[in-house]
Amino acid sequence: MTAELWPAPVASSPVSATVSVPGSKSITNRALVLAALADAPSVIGGALRSRDTDLMADALRAMGASVTADGDTFTVVPGGLHGAELACGLAGTVLRFLPPVAALADGEVLFTADDAAQKRPMGATLESLVALGADVTGSGDPARPLPFRVSGHGGLRGGVVEIDASASSQFVSGLLLSGARFDEGVTVVHTGTAIPSLPHVEMTVEMLREAGVRVDTEFNRWTVHPGPVAGRHWAVEPDLSNATPFLAAAAVTGGTVRIPDWPATTSQPGDQFRVILQDMGVEVEHHTHSGVLEVRGDADTPLQGISWDLHDVGELTPTVAALCALAEGRSHLYGIAHLRGHETDRLAALQRELSSLGCGVTQTDDGLVIDPQPLTGGVWHTYADHRMATAGAVLGLVTDDVLVEDIATTAKTLPDFDLRWTQMVEG
Repeated sequence: MTAELWPAPVASSPVSATVSVPGSKSITNRALVLAALADAPSVIGGALRSRDTDLMADALRAMGASVTADGDTFTVVPGGLHGAELACGLAGTVLRFLPPVAALADGEVLFTADDAAQKRPMGATLESLVALGADVTGSGDPARPLPFRVSGHGGLRGGVVEIDASASSQFVSGLLLSGARFDEGVTVVHTGTAIPSLPHVEMTVEMLREAGVRVDTEFNRWTVHPGPVAGRHWAVEPDLSNATPFLAAAAVTGGTVRIPDWPATTSQPGDQFRVILQDMGVEVEHHTHSGVLEVRGDADTPLQGISWDLHDVGELTPTVAALCALAEGRSHLYGIAHLRGHETDRLAALQRELSSLGCGVTQTDDGLVIDPQPLTGGVWHTYADHRMATAGAVLGLVTDDVLVEDIATTAKTLPDFDLRWTQMVEG
């Protein structure tokens, strides 16, 4: 069955909007895991309610935690972990954060997921758990790792483990989040090339410490000491990566977009989008007294092509690539070979879809070279990838007849994106 095509709204004038963005998926799902492993109840306020976070809540609930939701607040009461069948969707955080939790359960935990999740690397998670003493049964086919089973025995030895996390920082974060509950804690030593999205590991360490867990860090080495995880109140920041398409709208239309409650300091990689916009010639101002981030585009001044290492902020690539396609001059985005293992092969998808609208795009070993050309309309395929969908919406602001396939895939991290987007464009 062909997915519905969404006519991306064209901005007839510069957009001017204040857009409130829901909570961070990355923080919400880490807080849910820590709350389920804690020694007392926790409340998670300002949480994101989306497919990914609901999958995490459902999975923890299935394993024995009490997770109740009231609007954007989760209340979590830890319970005895037991066997269950978990549906992980296409959520990397669920697929990589919960196998270590399952190793602490009493019983067999079966992991299933959407078919597209077969393309997401899982080897480092499963192999590291076996090395730490877990009982893991995979599919036997490295190219199709799902489904797999973790047979928990009420605890895990833990200790030192060497892994190659060059495909995803989530391999490290998943082990660290549960490490305090392992008998010997855990020391994770990364042996591969540079870890992508390293700020997400720093986010994990910061949240563990906020929950009272002792964590030592060195270069490519993290030690979580055994001990209790404190129940607490978590206040979730807005999801800065989900804010980027709206900020991009100001840049491409010469308009103004304001995002309230932008944190003054944060471990979210999305904060780097401010610097990227400035490098492209866009005016960005953070009003510290109000917490509002304001982006002001200039309809008379074209965006400038950039050369950027996106290794630490790879999730921003689809939005940045859309901006580069609308800029003046060549752009080179690099350090992002790991995007080939995201929800889809994002490098191939971006090359294919931007080219289909008329943009010049070349893949490199670790990125994209983008040579802008006048764009024409057409179908923008999303490959069940929420960030591909939002990138298509950005292009459609200034390109007639862009039809975004399956805009509903944005519900993975930003429910009602299409409604929010249309309201922004219509003012």
